[in-house]
Amino acid sequence: MKKVLILSINLALIFSCNFKESNESKNFISNNMAKKVPHKNIYHNDTVIDNYHWMRLTDEQKEAETKDAQTQEVIDYLQYENEFLKKEMQDTESFQKKLFDEFVSRIQQDDESVPVSNNGYTYYTKYKSGEDYSIHYRKKNVDNAEEEILLNLPEMAKGTSFFALGGKSVSENNQYLAYSIDLLSRRNYTIYFKDLNTGKILEDKIENTTGRIVWANDNKTIFYTKKDDITLRSNKIFRHTLGTKSSEDILVYEEIDETFGCYIYKTKSKKYLMIGSYQTLSSELRFLDADDPAGSWKIIHPREKDLRYSVSHFEDEFYITTNWNAKNFRLMKTSISATSKNNWKEVIPHRDDVLLRSIDIFKNYLVVNERSEGLKKARVINWKNNSEYYITFNDPSYSLYSSSNLEFDTDMFRFVYSSLTTPRSTYDFNMKSKERILLKQTKVLGDKFNSDDYESERLYALSRDGKTKIPISIVYKKGFKKNGKNPLLLYGYGSYGSSTDAYFSSVRLSLLDRGFAFAIAHIRGGQEMGRDWYEDGKLLKKKNTFYDFIDCAKFLIDSEYTSSQKIYASGGSAGGLLVGAVINMEPELFNGVIAGVPFVDVINTMWDESIPLTTGEFDEWGNPKDFEYYNYMKSYSPYDNIANVNYPNLLITTGYWDSQVQYWEPAKWIAKIRDMRANDNLLLMYCDMDVGHGGSSGRFESLKEVALEYAFLFKLENIYN
Repeated sequence: MKKVLILSINLALIFSCNFKESNESKNFISNNMAKKVPHKNIYHNDTVIDNYHWMRLTDEQKEAETKDAQTQEVIDYLQYENEFLKKEMQDTESFQKKLFDEFVSRIQQDDESVPVSNNGYTYYTKYKSGEDYSIHYRKKNVDNAEEEILLNLPEMAKGTSFFALGGKSVSENNQYLAYSIDLLSRRNYTIYFKDLNTGKILEDKIENTTGRIVWANDNKTIFYTKKDDITLRSNKIFRHTLGTKSSEDILVYEEIDETFGCYIYKTKSKKYLMIGSYQTLSSELRFLDADDPAGSWKIIHPREKDLRYSVSHFEDEFYITTNWNAKNFRLMKTSISATSKNNWKEVIPHRDDVLLRSIDIFKNYLVVNERSEGLKKARVINWKNNSEYYITFNDPSYSLYSSSNLEFDTDMFRFVYSSLTTPRSTYDFNMKSKERILLKQTKVLGDKFNSDDYESERLYALSRDGKTKIPISIVYKKGFKKNGKNPLLLYGYGSYGSSTDAYFSSVRLSLLDRGFAFAIAHIRGGQEMGRDWYEDGKLLKKKNTFYDFIDCAKFLIDSEYTSSQKIYASGGSAGGLLVGAVINMEPELFNGVIAGVPFVDVINTMWDESIPLTTGEFDEWGNPKDFEYYNYMKSYSPYDNIANVNYPNLLITTGYWDSQVQYWEPAKWIAKIRDMRANDNLLLMYCDMDVGHGGSSGRFESLKEVALEYAFLFKLENIYN
């Protein structure tokens, strides 16, 4: 039950004609201003007027074949913003085309993934020249086996404005393929089934799922997750039997708590199915023998506030990664017959300076994925003699993650490595001999690229508290002079405990080769320096995230990597909140800012529990129905703190079908800035009318938006070639 009543009064929202034909619309076009229709919200005892509430549409309005007057007016407004952007960026059109061609020219178009072996078959994908999507193959692990096409995505995507493959999973007898497709970019997937012996698509079809598919061991039963129709919270898990209608599927689990979501997976041993319930601060898992899909699920340990754990299976025990009396997590184990917390025994203790991220279990080895000193580490432990060592790397900062370790009885650990100067590299590492085999390094085509031409550093900025050191990863082309005359793009995220590791981008070379430096601010709110780093950048400490980003920018200026006239900022989603808050706090610090799908209307969104993802994020941002959190949120919410100041040049991108940050947040934001700001810098928004939160689908189409963003930066630097 809601503790505080919100009173919303629509004072003058009357739509009687097409937007482009109305006087107000003409005023928008002539004066470059969106119309204002006062809409009153009363939060606690605080009356807030939202002049652009009229831009918000329901899903029903957006999906209706016949558009009502309000819908048409909103669409026309968004299209006008696109037209205005095109006009303002007209002088860069040929340069955008050049940049796009430059990006594409570095990509090996006829490309093949590293093969992955599983259950007697090898799986891989191939891209053909000019194609946005890959073809998925498999081949039996016998001599002279024929190549089989599992999914021909280029054929399947024909005639669609958006196409995304969700999950895909093959039955244990290797006969059936289950796969999921999203055609709207709202991460709502339809599951289909293919008989791999005959090549025929089965009649079974399951709509409105998360896309994840898990097979039981009987080769006829799958489990899948559905979302709440309104909030899009993953809340129900169903069991489906091949050959039956989806309407007959059995609900096996429903997550009642609106702050939790749920998911399902199978252990690497293929012995157990696992249902997980999760929120920011708590988790709960239950298990079922995969040979008995209609059996009764057993809980590992009941959910507790502030208790998080994850489960892997090995022999007769479950291995549990948990924060129980261990802020940075520790590893425990327990018998399958006695799984409650009081039976857990410690395997790897908690360490104050090391975050235990996850584990990979093999027959003879355990790989512990850790993070220390802000960097990911891979620690290999021998089950038999408990000897251990770390896999080492030379770059000052880098990205590392385990990849496709599906086989249990093997000495090979596969991982992917990249750095700011090293392209994505896939290795097989022999845990016995310590031999490292490079299976594939992404090729950067053309005569110009040589990793030795670029240099990266790991820097530390001192925060305003005088004691916290904030890591910065930076890359630039050799010959870069630290004289304050160079442009620099600073990227940040800093939310959900999501760490931003240094990674290679062939697209980014177009910035570096034209004199830009690129830097990542590893700010609080992420998890680079452990759980304390995350907890110091959330809830009532959220402003540390913004302050850290500002302090990193000022450090780079003071260290003469750049200047206040040449520094730029970029962030997307919660990173859009970051840059949105920062430009209110320090409006003249950056010359230009790129905000992608920005979460900027914090109070209105977090108050409305019908908006997708809201209820699950109270532990991240706070619940504004609690006055303390309301006050704090309002003090930094980008939309609520717009003022009559000199804002930087600003490019905003969004997607009309975005289910995570609805399009109306950036649309309202730009309208209010345009109305209130004190200067006339570039203020542009691009709304892709066909996509959602992840942007365009396909490996080439999305690069057009990157070309626009880079052209925006180059325009501000007077670079046109």
